[in-house]
Amino acid sequence: MGTFVEAAKNTMLDALSITHISLHDGAPGTDGSNELSGGSPAYARVTATINAAATSSRALDADVTFNVASGDTVMHVGYWSAITAGTFHGSDPVSNEVYAGQGEYKVLAAGTTLSISDS
Repeated sequence: MGTFVEAAKNTMLDALSITHISLHDGAPGTDGSNELSGGSPAYARVTATINAAATSSRALDADVTFNVASGDTVMHVGYWSAITAGTFHGSDPVSNEVYAGQGEYKVLAAGTTLSISDS
C-alpha cells in the first residue's frame, strides 16, 4: 500500500461534507446505527463546523452540546452531512457516560479532530 502526502490527505478530508454531529449508544457501524433518540428536551443532531484540513487532520471549531434522555448511554460520536438522514462519514468511540436522568453531553472542540494516517 502506498503512502499519501499531507496535501493529498488534506484534500480528502476537506472533501467530507460534515455539517452535523450525533451521539450513539452502540457501535454506529458503517451506516450510523444506534443513534440516540427521545428525551425532553429531545435529542437531535447538532450543527457543527469542522475547520479546513491542515497537517492531515480537521478540528472541530467549537464545543457542541446535546440533550440526552434519561437511561441513555453515550458510547460514540458520529459525523454526518445532514441533520436528518444524510451521509454518515464515521465515528469516534468515547468513554461510556450513562444518564440516570435527562442531561447534557458536550463534545469539546479541544481534542476533537478527524485525521488520516498511513498506519
